[in-house]
Amino acid sequence: MPPIARPFPRFIADAPQEGKPYGRYEERLREHFVRACEPLAGEAGSPLSPDTIRWFPERGYGGRVYVPATGRGSEAVTPAEGGDPVLPEYFGWVAFHRPEAGEPVELTAHADFTDVTAEANPGWKIDLNDDVIGKWRAEAGRGGDVTLIWGSPLVGGAVAATAELAGEVLDQAAIQDGRFTLVAVDAIHGFGDEDLYLEVMLWDRSLTRLVAAESLYD
Repeated sequence: MPPIARPFPRFIADAPQEGKPYGRYEERLREHFVRACEPLAGEAGSPLSPDTIRWFPERGYGGRVYVPATGRGSEAVTPAEGGDPVLPEYFGWVAFHRPEAGEPVELTAHADFTDVTAEANPGWKIDLNDDVIGKWRAEAGRGGDVTLIWGSPLVGGAVAATAELAGEVLDQAAIQDGRFTLVAVDAIHGFGDEDLYLEVMLWDRSLTRLVAAESLYD
């Protein structure tokens, strides 16, 4: 086949190698995520309730394994723009190096929070979180952001998720326990007059019917 005009990286992340965290492994992840959330409690208005942490499927990229998470504050707060009180949502990830044998090492964590939640937005079809974990650099200053995306369908019938950019699938993942994790290059610049941005698509069991679609920027 001849060279292509837009050589976007595809399927750059490792598939999950472990299932849902449990035991001492889960405790270590929890400790790091809670620690990352603690400095945000004052601004969020409520500290993270550790019992509410939900782990999403892991993905590996750049020699690190990323395990995304969400959790809720312990008390409801009134959003900055007004309205009914909500439990702030914390979101982020714990990353580590997984040696060939032995337990994960070099654990780090990142967290943020929002008071814009799914229950306050009944029109949402996907509850999405994302964070930039790297850069992709092409020739002549072109490139984009390597982005970790994790979320949950808010509609029924979805069994798979894809990350698509300009009609091309850059990553895909099964939906496990109502959760999925993707890694793809987003905000690509230099391939035309306008930047290109990811959309997340949810698919039914036949993998032919689109159940929902959402931009990271809606």
